[in-house]
Amino acid sequence: MTTATPTVEATNPFEVAQQQLNRALQYLEVSPGIAEFLRRPKRELSVNFPVRMDNGDIRMFTGYRVQHSTVRGPAKGGIRYHPQVSMDEVRALAMWMTWKCSLMNLPYGGAKGGVIVDPRELSPTELERMTRRFAYELIPVIGPDGDIPAPDVNTNAQIMAWMMDTYTMTLGHNAPGIVTGKPVQVGGSLGRREATGRGVMYTTVRALKHLGIPVKGARVVVQGFGNVGSVAAQQLQQQGARVIAVSDVSGGIYNPNGLDIDDVLKYAGGHGRLVAGYPEADAITNEELLALECDVLVPAALENQITAANAADIKAKIVAEGANGPTTPEADDILHERGIMVIPDILCNAGGVTVSYLEWVQNRQSFFWTEEEVNTRLERMMDESFHAVLDTAENVGVDMRMAAYILAVKRVVDVLQLRGFYP
Repeated sequence: MTTATPTVEATNPFEVAQQQLNRALQYLEVSPGIAEFLRRPKRELSVNFPVRMDNGDIRMFTGYRVQHSTVRGPAKGGIRYHPQVSMDEVRALAMWMTWKCSLMNLPYGGAKGGVIVDPRELSPTELERMTRRFAYELIPVIGPDGDIPAPDVNTNAQIMAWMMDTYTMTLGHNAPGIVTGKPVQVGGSLGRREATGRGVMYTTVRALKHLGIPVKGARVVVQGFGNVGSVAAQQLQQQGARVIAVSDVSGGIYNPNGLDIDDVLKYAGGHGRLVAGYPEADAITNEELLALECDVLVPAALENQITAANAADIKAKIVAEGANGPTTPEADDILHERGIMVIPDILCNAGGVTVSYLEWVQNRQSFFWTEEEVNTRLERMMDESFHAVLDTAENVGVDMRMAAYILAVKRVVDVLQLRGFYP
């Protein structure tokens, strides 16, 4: 098979997001002005802020917050800490959040944020001081009714608690709804930590059944063994699937007979949260992992993992996108031509923002649900969206990603046209 030349492939995340939107607009009757409105983020904030290190030195950090859209409601999106965070990455992630929230029929727009930092290089006290100062810098643009952050790559419930406390102490009143993904003790929702990985499991099981592949014994490969990838692996194993390989920044591990995911997690917990060296498996590179023969490949790491350069090597029957933007448009075309079903990120990993919405609702009414109630609501909402995308794909004759975008973009356009432009 002839594939696109990798050197001309767009791998800038914002260019990829723009390409995906432009493809969807070909199926919709949208005026050039509205199309241009959709392409541009509503608001972008870049901040440079000082943090005192434990040794007394001052170190400068750069952070971003981008609100792509508030047409359907408050902006919603995570905060990531990573050395490669850039404004274009955050712009792309914010746009993807707009489509994700729209596809899930949540009353939100899209936002995203990040700080250029490797959090592993900071002590716990330095991490807290950096988080609180960044939260303080964001106060002019965030709020429970305007923009609601959440965890993302290298951030967690504790970091959300620090952000909430900083916002609360600055404004002088308790505001648990300012962030989601918080610890349960300070207003978080049961089931939120597992929600993204659980959503990956729900959509993957539906896809396997649609293709007539038995869930029991289905071979699963997971790239990225953080919160999303590890939970997805656990959940799929509990459904009877056989997880044969996982990887993280340290490399990958492979056992064709299946890994014991609980045991891998226990091992990683005692080895810097890394899987390398796990004794019950063979070492494998991330590149080799992506090319393993399997039923389901779950890319749950970062963007641009499946490109025109390696899409022809993918041997999975289903690609379930646990990460945001792991597949480039050129790679999408190759996978579609080869008959590989892609469950797009804005559907597959939408479990996190869906339970974030449920957490926000619970905060607003000061009434909390059981974990079973939360998971029941999540499963119903994921099912509805999966079947809406599948029906659109079959009716329009497009792949799952394009079907998801057609649905999501149309919903935003419909609300935009009803609201109009002010003044």
